[in-house]
Amino acid sequence: MSEDDVHAPLNESELEELLSHPSDGVVDAMRRITGDIVILGAGGKMGPSLARMARRALDAVGRKDRVIAVSRFSAPGAEHALAEFGVETVKADLTDTRSVEDLPDAANVLFLAGHKFGTTGNPSATWASNAAVPAIVAQRFTASRIVVFSTGNVYPLSAPIDRGSVETDPVGPVGEYSFSCLGRERIFQYYAEKNRTRVAIMRLNYAVDLRYGVLTDIASKVFHSKPIDVRMGHVNVIWQGDANARAIRMLEYAASPPFILNITGRETISVRDLAKKFGERFRRPPVFTGLEEKTSLLSNAARSEQLFGMPAVPLDQLIAWTAVWVRNGGHLLDKPTHFEARDGKF
Repeated sequence: MSEDDVHAPLNESELEELLSHPSDGVVDAMRRITGDIVILGAGGKMGPSLARMARRALDAVGRKDRVIAVSRFSAPGAEHALAEFGVETVKADLTDTRSVEDLPDAANVLFLAGHKFGTTGNPSATWASNAAVPAIVAQRFTASRIVVFSTGNVYPLSAPIDRGSVETDPVGPVGEYSFSCLGRERIFQYYAEKNRTRVAIMRLNYAVDLRYGVLTDIASKVFHSKPIDVRMGHVNVIWQGDANARAIRMLEYAASPPFILNITGRETISVRDLAKKFGERFRRPPVFTGLEEKTSLLSNAARSEQLFGMPAVPLDQLIAWTAVWVRNGGHLLDKPTHFEARDGKF
């Protein structure tokens, strides 16, 4: 058993503790970022741990500014769980202009709202969430710093040897979801320039939490001897805690025109090699289908590494933790990433 295995989180309480732990960089940033923090779309996969991290960082520097999590909060107990850690909650429908107008003012806004799964069957809802809601929010928070969660899906597929797209590369979305995400960016860009709102756009792929993510998708398939499609032969991943830390720190870089930054891990990882690593840990051979294509959805995170340093949790540790979690039957969110989709249909 490796040292990473020994220190793997064994339950959701331990996992949430790790995901919400603020790095030294986040704590230092909180000494400089003044004002309340509103997190829009805080009820999703990343929002609760992001809210807790922001609260913990403020507490660490003795600041009493509010952290306000905004969501429909349809999951039972979600509001109470955040309130226990000093995070205020507000129920709101972000598609409703009046509901957004009634939200409290805040100097800092983290925009996590979005829609991915079910895009093919309900494209209008996807566009409403990914493009209409940004217009409502951008007009409400004109005086705030806003960090917008976007996706590397706005880039075209690229060859693994090139290490992925950089921020200055031309965009080339594939499929309706990806186009709607570019729409989200364009809407925030428009209002940032019109109103001089300071905006930072975070192009993320792929955040991993042991309950979901590319690594969990692959590990689960290996563990249950299900075939793994390797046509999308390579991926990037980053620990969700590291992604959250970078999102908070990006508040300092919000600008007009918007500041754009890729957020992911350094490695360009072979899906086949990942499956083999999990196969070794589970002592069962992975099952593959398809053959690797020449291109994959990849982002180059060199610029974010220059600003924030390397992610705190390296890939080998993520693999070890994921293997322990899946082998022990840890709770899964049952939200596959569909990273293997090459046609943009999710």
